[in-house]
Amino acid sequence: MKSLVLASGNPGKHAEIQALLAPFGTRVVTQVELGITEAEEPHDNFLDNALAKARHACFATRLPALADDSGLCVDALGGAPGVHSARYAGEPRSDLRNNEKLLDEMSAHDNRSAHYECVLVLMRGPGDTRPLIAQAQWHGEIGRRPRGGGGFGYDPLFLPKNMDQTAAELDPEEKNRISHRGQALAKLLEQLKMEP
Repeated sequence: MKSLVLASGNPGKHAEIQALLAPFGTRVVTQVELGITEAEEPHDNFLDNALAKARHACFATRLPALADDSGLCVDALGGAPGVHSARYAGEPRSDLRNNEKLLDEMSAHDNRSAHYECVLVLMRGPGDTRPLIAQAQWHGEIGRRPRGGGGFGYDPLFLPKNMDQTAAELDPEEKNRISHRGQALAKLLEQLKMEP
């Protein structure tokens, strides 16, 4: 696949997915670069939101479209912020405000277990009735304070299981190898390889 449209305007997601697909010679362009508005995400689960975003970008551009719906799920908060991760602290979206709200919500909890969840959907074209779907989780816990300047979203607070560094302190290549997004994309690429 020479090029595809990423059904997102998130620069962090774009950078990670472009880095992961670069070895295959695939150029990733965001829907924002093509002047496509963001799709509605009315659903209460990652899969339906990812499908909606992929369809929207694919029909608008007539290009293969990759959609990523992902978020942080915290056990003590009943899975929140979940599908509302990007807008947890309201509009306008702000990683800083989202992280501050999460720390505030977690102040009364000893259980700090959490996981990132990612669902990727690839539509090969507007007529694709069987899009490829891959899902992965990255387990860890919520730290007591933000650390690190890399990554995006909740990365400064997310301590991956059996690691002393937050996701924001990891080398980008290491993060891409072990993260929820990296794992999901590896599964998606395996499915592509198996196609006739």
